[in-house]
Amino acid sequence: MSGKTRSPTSMTAPLRDAQTVCQSCGACCATSRDWPRFTLEDDAALARIPEKFVDPSGARIACTGERCNALTGTVGTATSCLIYNVRPDVCRACEPGDEACTIARQTFGMPVIV
Repeated sequence: MSGKTRSPTSMTAPLRDAQTVCQSCGACCATSRDWPRFTLEDDAALARIPEKFVDPSGARIACTGERCNALTGTVGTATSCLIYNVRPDVCRACEPGDEACTIARQTFGMPVIV
């Protein structure tokens, strides 16, 4: 993770519906350039991801710094994914309040979801 400030784990936020939580957060998509990697996708799934969002290595989504290039908006305020319907499996697996979500939210000083 980068040098962003971590908040105490005692900070919590109530879980609202997943779509609302994710669209007002986006931290998971801006925490680590190594996270949005391709793992379980078959060739057909990878072919659906627009080339401009694929890292030159072909192993992950392209990022600028730690932030996924498919993420739009302001982390912690309002975000969306430009490739939501064809996003990698690792992105689909991240759920509000899970370990990856908690780490990402803490990285940005946001309360964890309970």
